[in-house]
Amino acid sequence: MFATSEKPAVPATNDLIKDGTERDFLQDVIEQSKTVPVIVDFWATWCGPCKTLTPALEAAVLAAKGAVKLVKIDVDKNQAIAAQLRIQSIPTVYAFWQGQPVDGFQGAVPASQIKQFIDQLSKLAGPPDNGLADAIEAAEGMLAEGAIDDAIETFAAILDEEPENPLAYSGLIRAHLAAGDLDMVETLITTAPGTLAKAKEVEATRAMLELARQATKAAHEAELRAAVAKDPADRQALFDLATALHANGKVEEAVSTLLDLFKLDRDWNNGAARTQLFTVFDALKPQDPIVLAGRRRLSSMIFA
Repeated sequence: MFATSEKPAVPATNDLIKDGTERDFLQDVIEQSKTVPVIVDFWATWCGPCKTLTPALEAAVLAAKGAVKLVKIDVDKNQAIAAQLRIQSIPTVYAFWQGQPVDGFQGAVPASQIKQFIDQLSKLAGPPDNGLADAIEAAEGMLAEGAIDDAIETFAAILDEEPENPLAYSGLIRAHLAAGDLDMVETLITTAPGTLAKAKEVEATRAMLELARQATKAAHEAELRAAVAKDPADRQALFDLATALHANGKVEEAVSTLLDLFKLDRDWNNGAARTQLFTVFDALKPQDPIVLAGRRRLSSMIFA
């Protein structure tokens, strides 16, 4: 497909710029692009325009200071990947983000156009690290260790710096939830500013609040276990037992109890078991094993 050539004249510079191969394409381009946009420069040593474009790309990538990375692919030595991506002429430049090609161009272009190209790519990954990530991680650690007041103070300080940070805002809500201040939690949720109102992190706290309010009304677990043991078909006792279990931190058993209720009578109380299951799922992370197993079992019942 392409003529053979000698060793590339412009070697990779550092971690931001690499000479790519078919063997490493998955790791260097696809996997790397899940965290930072990756530019792929398809070139060859016999290509005149490449001798202008490649150095310009390298300079622009270095100037971006980590906002993007560059992988250079010699098409002569990597004909299979060039064919797979249907490279018909060189130089050809593709940009990958989240494992997919999202932009590109062919031919040598001026430095101003390269800069514009990289500026647009940089926006895909959001603003550069502003030092708040470590603060959020520290606040989450405080919350996990029970230092609730410290967590609240830290999350609030982060929001002073970046008022619409969804991770900090949801953290603040969860900290107040851990403190038992449900009225404050409801206020924070209902008055969430701007884009925070629809952020998935904030949406999850709505389910957490609903479950917390249910927990304040939950009956004693032992009494409900006795009621279910006496009459396993007691729908209300099963539902109340699931609520009590969740209130006591026994989330997996609560989900199992709700699934048992759904299997027994999916239409009871206007499908209350299913509705409650989705509330529990929404309060957890999507990839939580309890959520994945619960959804699978629920689906098997629905489509049985």
